[in-house]
Amino acid sequence: MTRAQTIIDRFEMFAPKSLAVPGDPIGWQLGDPNQDVKKILVTLDVRPEVVAEAKQLGAEMIFAHHPAMFRPAKNMVLTDPQTQMYADILRANIAVYAAHTNLDSVAGGMNDWLAQALHLTQIVPFIDEGEEAGMGRIGQLEHPMPLADLIRTVKNTYHLKGLRVVANDLQREIKRVAILGGDGGKFYLDAEAAGADVYITGDVYYHTGHDMLAADMPVIDPGHHIEQIMKQHVTDLLNQWAVENDWSVEAAPSQLSTDPYQFF
Repeated sequence: MTRAQTIIDRFEMFAPKSLAVPGDPIGWQLGDPNQDVKKILVTLDVRPEVVAEAKQLGAEMIFAHHPAMFRPAKNMVLTDPQTQMYADILRANIAVYAAHTNLDSVAGGMNDWLAQALHLTQIVPFIDEGEEAGMGRIGQLEHPMPLADLIRTVKNTYHLKGLRVVANDLQREIKRVAILGGDGGKFYLDAEAAGADVYITGDVYYHTGHDMLAADMPVIDPGHHIEQIMKQHVTDLLNQWAVENDWSVEAAPSQLSTDPYQFF
């Protein structure tokens, strides 16, 4: 049998906690890190439907990107759906672990996966200073294209039903692309300073959008949920390490969408 902590010790060799932004509540979220694990469910978010999926799978562990307990619980009254979910996890003896900004920053992690999906070349980080140094990636398109064509490429690459665009000219030629998964609107000036022709990130705020227009920095907002790309990549890593270390452990990606938005 393989302990949950043994699996995470190997993962943290790949994406150390030291790479996380200070204050990011990564690491063990719920359950017993010392319990034995045979099956792991890999998910972007920990939601009640994902917990039900883990129980159906017979998983003893959930590996998530977004922390299940991002904000501390103020009580454990089970009439609250979030608290009820925590209780369901504990009753089912499921250990929950989250790797967030450390997975975003690490070489070969989230932002590299997002950049590689667009077939960018010469990929490097574009944020050089501050707590988020090493976050985000910038690279070259294989072939220059108008912004309008790149928008369609982004939509198809990440299997999106809709996205938002902040731009003055949809026909502008794009050669160099910066990307940061999640909520990265505040870094648009870093992307511009790094020489990006366009910046791709989620959750762009209204007033920040006006600032981007004024700076003439085109931005594509595909939403936060494109980070679901991590599910298959982390699953592959865990299964690779299971083979290398002779663990009787199998990881599987969640088959559920936890995107809270619908497009009409």
